[in-house]
Amino acid sequence: MTNEEISTKLKGTPVQGLYGATLGFFTGFAAVALFGPTANAFKGAMGLSPLLVGLLVAVPALSGSLLRIPFSAWADTVGGRKPFLILLSLSIIGMLGLSLVVYLLYPNNMSPDLYPFLLILGALSGCGIATFSVGVSQVSYWYPQKRQGSALGIYAGVANLAPGIFSIILPFALSSIGLVGSYIAWLFFLVIGTVFYYLLGRNSWYFQLRKQGLSPDDARIDAKKQGQELFPAKKLSESLKISAKIWKTWSLVIIYFTSFGGFIALTAWFPTYWTSFFAVAPVTAGLLTALYSILTSLTRMGGGVVSDKLGGENTLLLALITALAGGSLMTVSSSFYLSISAVILMALGMGMSNAAVFKIVPQEIPQAVGGASGWVGGLGAFGGFAIPPIMSAFVNGPGDIGYARGFLVFIILSGVSLTMAYTLKRTTRNRKKIVGNE
Repeated sequence: MTNEEISTKLKGTPVQGLYGATLGFFTGFAAVALFGPTANAFKGAMGLSPLLVGLLVAVPALSGSLLRIPFSAWADTVGGRKPFLILLSLSIIGMLGLSLVVYLLYPNNMSPDLYPFLLILGALSGCGIATFSVGVSQVSYWYPQKRQGSALGIYAGVANLAPGIFSIILPFALSSIGLVGSYIAWLFFLVIGTVFYYLLGRNSWYFQLRKQGLSPDDARIDAKKQGQELFPAKKLSESLKISAKIWKTWSLVIIYFTSFGGFIALTAWFPTYWTSFFAVAPVTAGLLTALYSILTSLTRMGGGVVSDKLGGENTLLLALITALAGGSLMTVSSSFYLSISAVILMALGMGMSNAAVFKIVPQEIPQAVGGASGWVGGLGAFGGFAIPPIMSAFVNGPGDIGYARGFLVFIILSGVSLTMAYTLKRTTRNRKKIVGNE
């Protein structure tokens, strides 16, 4: 098969692959961005305890984080397109079920017996955010090493704007079209976004060639001719096993648990923090939370470019020091404006750190990017589920700082992550010295 014959059968470009994955992940946030903030509406209608409401709010984040692991590894065998479409379809099923429940039963016929059904629908709706790690693999295989930081920064940064944008739009939607109308509107957005991903989403050349019937070796040779540099392990289980045996995978898991898990946790924590600690109005608290969410996402885009220039390890160190400074200020601040400044520091640090982590993944675990992305993205995002209860435990300690004390958690996590980042930098530098002397 000549180079010209190959080119005529291949579809898409790296830019189209990036756009498609970004759109798909952005869309995947729709169900969770609506279900979490409106789950409290079921509390009075069903007579739920705060614990049951908390579990209801958390279950989409739980499924959305843990499913990243197997689906990202699967992307190493079939490419990202099929896993992406399955996850978005599962999210549509969950969102459709929730929309029907709200339309047919809310508020007068919401029996407590519906609670297990709502948990299942909530877990299904969270499948959309499990697309993150699939998209990381999909974008990584399209781009050469020297451009992966920028590409992944754009991918995750733009898509992570979704929670902030939805948190601004949602209060207006609820006041104008109500709970039922909002669920139907978000469902249509999810369906339309999935259709657009179906039309735009593309696997890299290697996976297209494999689908055309070429052997792994031939597909690798021909994809290299097209400019592809990164290639997957042969099996899903192999990708997970290979990446799990590399200690750098687990260092990155811890760092991403702090930065991205922390990002998700603080997006849920800040509305309560602002209203309880500074007694601001709920709308103001929502806008301040959106400021943090959007700034973190925009910084993630810039962080990808910085990672390409300075290196992922150097960017991580700078980012985590910034986040540590912000978290330290939050624990001692009783000033509204000083706390806003501290939040900005945390947003800058976490955004840069999130970008740097996925610059390092394909660089340090190139033989199993999908598996490593699954472990890092899945277990790291689990922080969004695990960190808020830990912060709550800190809040009830001695003294009168209350909710500010919860940020002690980030001082600890940032310190541990800094140690991991420094270790990564040292081993990378030593490896380069050895290679240079050979």
